[in-house]
Amino acid sequence: MLAKQWYLLNDLTSVESPGLVFYVDRIKANIELLISMIDDQSRLRPHVKTHKSAEVSKLMIDAGITKFKCATIAEAEMLGVCGAADVLLAYQPVGPNVARFIALQKAYLHTQFSCLVDDEKAAITLGSISETNGLKAEVFIDVNVGMDRTGILPGKVLDLYTKLNQIKGLSIKGLHAYDGHIHESDFAVRTEKAKSIINILNGLSTEIYTQFNHQPIIVAGGTPTFTIYNTQTTFDCSPGTFALWDKGYQDAFEEQPFNTAAVVVSRIVSLPEPNLICCDLGHKALAAEKPLDKRVVFLNAPELIALSQSEEHLVLDAGENHQYQIGDVLYGLPYHICPTVALYENALAVSGNNPNQTWSITSRKRKITI
Repeated sequence: MLAKQWYLLNDLTSVESPGLVFYVDRIKANIELLISMIDDQSRLRPHVKTHKSAEVSKLMIDAGITKFKCATIAEAEMLGVCGAADVLLAYQPVGPNVARFIALQKAYLHTQFSCLVDDEKAAITLGSISETNGLKAEVFIDVNVGMDRTGILPGKVLDLYTKLNQIKGLSIKGLHAYDGHIHESDFAVRTEKAKSIINILNGLSTEIYTQFNHQPIIVAGGTPTFTIYNTQTTFDCSPGTFALWDKGYQDAFEEQPFNTAAVVVSRIVSLPEPNLICCDLGHKALAAEKPLDKRVVFLNAPELIALSQSEEHLVLDAGENHQYQIGDVLYGLPYHICPTVALYENALAVSGNNPNQTWSITSRKRKITI
């Protein structure tokens, strides 16, 4: 008898589609694997942008992870509610988000919040408002190491450090660098590119220590370079996708044996042509930023070929002699899980023999209370 596939659900009668499913035991295994891959667990600062879930965050906290990274005020607040000890908002707060960042610190006193800065004027505003509120904002200087999205070039870091060091309402914690432009499948190529960043950041660290007698904390990388920084640096590491994993990273990074731990459940809703089937997995249920053939693979029907996708529908070529019927369930493994999760308010959480639970995708919201 063939073993049951890990993704199959025991009772589909109450499982709505399209729907998001988290496989809790596999998530726990991914957390354990992550911890085993680094010499010092305190160097882990997972990014919560992938799962956006309080329950998944709590699994990490229960496993002994104390530091986290996030991209939005809502994600930061979710972590505060969970009791996370240390939260880095990997964004430079501007406009109303400065006041929201201050409010976070006042609301969750047990959590140490920090944020990114890469601009003197923005830092002055942050420092002034922090000081007015009796606070000192802890900040990391964001370094542009090649992605050209945020941050300042390495050659400008010392000058900005000098200026920030004179702002009363700020406390400089260290440096932050995200290298999302490094995502080659070839591990040797990835390693070579990451080494140049390691050299840059270590050089800046030495100069800062020499000039300011301060040893900066360095937070660097995401998932693709985690398996380089984990062994070749003392940096804090911020992988995020590891918790759920997806088809894209499964194919790209063979040296990272994480479990795929989330699927989207879909049902066939129409048979418009002899060779065509249509399921309820449109743009609103599956991230659509990648090419059509790199959005989803169906674990129980890998032969299906995507032909078109609209807001509520995904049309697939099943061949003229297919046996699919309306109502049949398809288990889709997304190529990009992060934006897919953000499309759902809740996930069905499945764990061994335990009753299924509904977990809220808490921080898909732009605002929780703050």
